[in-house]
Amino acid sequence: MTKVKNGPLVLNSVSEMHRMLGLSGPEHPLVSTIYFNDIKDIHGEIPNGLVLNFYMIAIKKDYKGKIRYGQSSYDFDEGMMSFIAPGQICYENEPGENPLAGCMLLIHPDFLGGYALAKNIRNYEFFSYAVNEGLYLSQKEETMVEGIMRNIEQEYKSAIDTFSQDVIISHIELLLTYSNRFYNRQFLTRKSVNNDLVAKMESLLTEHYNSDKTCLPRVKDIADRLNVSPGYLSDMLRALTGQNAQQHIHNKLIDKAKEVLTTTPLSVSEIAYQLGFEYPQSFSKLFKTKTNVSPLEYRKLFN
Repeated sequence: MTKVKNGPLVLNSVSEMHRMLGLSGPEHPLVSTIYFNDIKDIHGEIPNGLVLNFYMIAIKKDYKGKIRYGQSSYDFDEGMMSFIAPGQICYENEPGENPLAGCMLLIHPDFLGGYALAKNIRNYEFFSYAVNEGLYLSQKEETMVEGIMRNIEQEYKSAIDTFSQDVIISHIELLLTYSNRFYNRQFLTRKSVNNDLVAKMESLLTEHYNSDKTCLPRVKDIADRLNVSPGYLSDMLRALTGQNAQQHIHNKLIDKAKEVLTTTPLSVSEIAYQLGFEYPQSFSKLFKTKTNVSPLEYRKLFN
């Protein structure tokens, strides 16, 4: 457990998390399931935030406090699932108030060593989502997820043998696969809300390309203005449209390039610089990739 002056409290191990929550030591040093109704008191203050150097997957129910992630606050007035990756900072505004129900699964990266999951877990974008982009589960889904967590707990509490780690890893992979499926379902069932987000993104891109700005819009900048994380924005767009945020930005850029090519005498280099490209060759390459013709060939189609 490390406390940097005026910085966040850093927890490096599962054991440190148990101690901070006032619980007895974990039964396994690298993986543990903690139930929120077992937490009676938090030992130590975390006014400047908390950094976990291990994975945390949590189902939180009947939460009365607030969690602040980055610049956003979120009330956990409903049950939801959240994912934290090593090195992420999480703020708790009211440490004395914890979820009354639910549980968290803690997984140290060392536990995954030697397994494909050690690398593949980085492909699950929901570990980069903000807390207010949590996963809302149906009762059936919730029961399924809690069942997998109980299976993991039962396995590490049983007599350890040569298959124990393999079994636990398999359960973690199953949990992440189901979470991926449930997030995709959520993107679709909240389609009206997400369609509004898509419309706002299109409006921001139109505003950008109609302005005098000579820089390429970045996914992070667009996501910040929409108050969502870049990963959530891309995954939501992919579920709804089949394309991620960067592809949407490129599509809008090509539309603007076509407009300028057919309505002005500007050279390809001038258009490239106007759109924010440092090198005209990069613009020409992207344009041809998207349209199958070069900028000059496209202009000739209209002359």
